[in-house]
Formats: sequence, structure tokens, C-alpha cells
Amino acid sequence: MSPAAKTNVAFAYLGHFYVHFCTAFYFVIVLALEKTWRLPYHELIELWTLGAILVGVAALPAGLMSDRFGASTMMVVFFLGLGGSSIAGAFAESPKAMMVSLAGIGLFAAIYHPVGVPWLVRNTDVHRGKVLGINGVFGTLGSALAGIVSGVLIDTAGWQAAFWVPGIVCVVTGLALMIFLTLHRRASTSKPTASETVGADGDKRRVFSVMLATMFIAGLIFHATQTSIPKVIEQRHQGLAGEGMFGVGLLVALVYGAAAVMQVIGGHLADRFPLKRVYVGAILFQVPMLWLAASRGGLALILVATMMIMANASALPAESMLLARYTPQHRHGLVFGLKFVLSFGAAPIAIQLVSFISGRTGDFYWLYSILALCALVAFCFAVFLPSERSDTEETAPVYSQS
Repeated sequence: MSPAAKTNVAFAYLGHFYVHFCTAFYFVIVLALEKTWRLPYHELIELWTLGAILVGVAALPAGLMSDRFGASTMMVVFFLGLGGSSIAGAFAESPKAMMVSLAGIGLFAAIYHPVGVPWLVRNTDVHRGKVLGINGVFGTLGSALAGIVSGVLIDTAGWQAAFWVPGIVCVVTGLALMIFLTLHRRASTSKPTASETVGADGDKRRVFSVMLATMFIAGLIFHATQTSIPKVIEQRHQGLAGEGMFGVGLLVALVYGAAAVMQVIGGHLADRFPLKRVYVGAILFQVPMLWLAASRGGLALILVATMMIMANASALPAESMLLARYTPQHRHGLVFGLKFVLSFGAAPIAIQLVSFISGRTGDFYWLYSILALCALVAFCFAVFLPSERSDTEETAPVYSQS
């Protein structure tokens, strides 16, 4: 891997961290806004709905724009726009203003996955599953540290700091990437070319048909659990979190931090074993974990939630590799755009489901019971993926900047 490619991979890792951090920190900030603005939780959490919609629907246009303007240019836009929108959230003085800033976060967050993931793939020549797994660790750590960092900033400097501090970091990173690209402008002109994929046309159609369902359901489970976990822990920690938002944020960070390790393991498994076996097994394991999370509290809740999120995370490298394997390389932007339209398009549905159940029951038993049933349905779809004797990945050419 060339030095320029390594630098691109580093920025891709940071981008994955930032996008998951900035799309998760509001779920802890909202707990402080309940007290400051004296509004109920279910009304405040709905303010993220528009942002969540934009994360999904803007993914495909973002992927198409990267094909035209270059992935590296779109990554600069991602960092600067995400950071600026986060900073704007610190100045929100009403629910409407907060909704606008959160919508901005959702719009620019939509850029990363359909742009950054193929960018990462094109800059990786060997052990692609491992690299995707490490990238997944950065994303999971972003979700994990969103809780603890936001909790610390809220307790020490107020909820506004939980917006503007990460916003400034994103903007600075975007400026650094812009400088790097300016210094390596010639390399940025390289373009990916088409590569052969494995599998007959019938297998490709079957993969796309099955994964339309599994990716949507996986997105629904991911966003519903990410949205609700801070509140569930606040309700059921049974003294483990202590007082204040820091304790809740710390437990959320521990849950997602432990799950981050599974991304690398999932990547290693995807490099060494049939992708279908890894993918289907990860989906199946979520069923009992979600069912147990519906009713557990205290330490049992923390352990079950950790295993539940670990299973969800471990499926991601295999999922991305399945898409890459059955798609021509010159169509990766389009296909990954569609993937994240489905995945993040499930977010507003998940948020409304969380709001609906929370507003009517005050608890999340039925939420996690429904999610367990959804995981079972996803498993039933996934078993129809084509089986292969070997999923050893072929080496792909490296494209440093495009």
C-alpha cells in the first residue's frame, strides 16, 4: 500500500468514527435537554427524524456525486459540512432550530458510507475484510465514545459543548484532508476500472434480492437499539450508572466499546470462511440477545446489550464483501449508495417506533421483542443467499485518491 493510500485509509477511518459519533451523540444530549427545555423525551427524540431520513435518502445522490466529482472531494465536503452542522446545534434555542441543525448533520453524514467505504476498498490491496473490520471498529468506537464524551461535556460545560467540540474537530480534519489533497493533486486523477466479480447472473440477482431485505432489517435493528440504549440503561441500570449523565454515557461506551472488537474478528472471519456462513450466523445470534434485552436490567442488561451489538457489528464486513463480490467495481458507488439508502432509510422508522412505544408504555419491552422477531425474519431471508466453496478475496488494484 502506497503512502498516499495509507493516508486515505487513515482519513476513511476517522470519517467512520466521526459519522457514528455525530449521529449518536444526540441520544445522550436529549437526556439533558429533557431537564433544560422541560419537554418530554418522546418529543425531543422525534427532532432527529428528519436528520435520520436525510442520512438514508441522501446516500444515493452522494454516491452519484462522488462518481462525478471524486470521492476525496466529497470526503472534504463531508468533514466540513458535518462539523459545521454540529457547531450550529450548539446555538439552537428552540426545538425547530435543533431540528434544522440535526437535519444538517443527517445530510452531511449521508456522504460517508456510500463514498468513504468504496474509497477505503479501492485503497486496499490485501486483507480487505480485516481493513473493513478495523474501519468498523472506528465506527463502533464513535458510537461508544459519543455517550461518554457527551456525558463528560454535558456535566462539565453544558449540553452546547457536546455539539461544538466535536464540530470543531470535524472541521479541522476536513481542512487537513483538503491540504493533503492539494499537495497530492496529480494522484487524485486516477480512476477505478471495472473488475470481474464472482458468481453467475442468477446468483447476483439472488444476492441483491435477499440483501434488500436483510440490510433494511439490520438497519432497523441498529438504529432502534442505538436510539434507545441510553434511555434503557438510564431506566434499568439498577445503580450501576450512579448519578448524572456521565454514568449512563460510560455504560453506553462500555457496551459499544466491547462490541467494537467484534468488527475486527468479523473481518478476519470474512477473510477466512464462506461469507454466507459468517453473515447468517451473526444475524441468528441477535435473535435470543434482543429477546433477552427486552426484560433484563442491571449487569445482565449490560452483558446482553453488549453481545447483541457485537453480533450486529460482526455481520458488517461480510455484508460489504458480499456486495463487492457480486458487483462490478465501477458500480460500487451506486450499489453502496443503495445499501445505505436501505440501511439508513430504516432510521426514521426506528426512531418513530422508539418514540411510539416509549410514549405509550414508558418502557422498551415490546420494542426489543419486536426487534427479535425482525432478526428472525432477516435470518429466514439470509439462508437463501448462494453458498460458495471458497470466499477467498481476490487482490484488487489500489487507487490512491479517486
